[in-house]
Amino acid sequence: MTQASNAKIPVTIVTGFLGSGKTTLLRHILGNAEGRRIAVIVNEFGELGIDGEILRGCGIGCDDEGNEREGALYELANGCVCCTVQEEFLPVMLQLAERRGELDAVLIETSGLALPKPLVQAFQWPDIANIFTVDSVVTVVDGPAAASGQFAENPQAVDEARRADPNLDHESPLHELFEDQLSAADLVVLNKTDLMDDAARAKVEALVREELPPEVKIVAASEGRLPLALLLGQGRAAEATIHLRESHHDHEEDHDHDEFDSLVIELPPVDRDSLLAVLGKLVEQHTIYRVKGFVAVPGKPMRLLVQGVGRRFDHHFDRRWRDGEAQRTRLVFIGEDLDEGALRKALEEAGAVATA
Repeated sequence: MTQASNAKIPVTIVTGFLGSGKTTLLRHILGNAEGRRIAVIVNEFGELGIDGEILRGCGIGCDDEGNEREGALYELANGCVCCTVQEEFLPVMLQLAERRGELDAVLIETSGLALPKPLVQAFQWPDIANIFTVDSVVTVVDGPAAASGQFAENPQAVDEARRADPNLDHESPLHELFEDQLSAADLVVLNKTDLMDDAARAKVEALVREELPPEVKIVAASEGRLPLALLLGQGRAAEATIHLRESHHDHEEDHDHDEFDSLVIELPPVDRDSLLAVLGKLVEQHTIYRVKGFVAVPGKPMRLLVQGVGRRFDHHFDRRWRDGEAQRTRLVFIGEDLDEGALRKALEEAGAVATA
């Protein structure tokens, strides 16, 4: 399968909220590429590019011996794409443009805290407008999280919260981001439906449908497993119509994520059960939206991958520690008003840190 030399390279932008399953969807696409030559741009909010590490851990961007190929995986640092496009996005796209004869498609995974609209608009820039087109914006929704009301607008609950807290006079910025990610969508993937009953699924579909034009489809998935014909090759040229899609941030001169904190805590090897227990308590006591990272477990030759959204945590051993690799624990916390000292102290006092 080859890209015609005079055709624009199609770019699929995968957006979605924290922990919705974007990386899993990318794994599925790349694992079933069927000869398509796909470049990947991974972007993550935070100091530690955990999602890029997850992708590399799965062999994406590597040769048959597991060695990373230069240019196969692009990971943008320093926060969300919409805040750094002038610094990093354009140079990366220009590098890809030089290799247009080697590419059939580009996948961009945005940060869970990124606004997709400015990224789509960036494809109107003259330097890349004649080379790339936004084939579609795919927004991934965490079905169980949305069903729990975590990101859903509930007027009665808002009124009750306002009465309890006189300082609360607007919607959560999380809810606005959720709506903005839906407003840019050409396709919505309702993910993790295997964890939902029919009533919960219907509830979330109704919630999402309120934010979408009638022509935008909602498709159900488990672990992002969908036919590639549905995900790629949509030909929407979203950059040409994105200005018609209203978002909460349309009239802001500048956009930043000051309302969110991101910090990295490094620890020695930790006890798995104690760590998961204290993490569960911390998300109840602090405004923590996302926890993810790699954990060194005493006596285990493999690295433990931990990912948490709200109160739900998933964990599994993803690969063996490499020879000479420092076996340490690194966790990224994303939330509001995070106190690194308090978080670290709680981990240590709860006995999560293994003692020699």
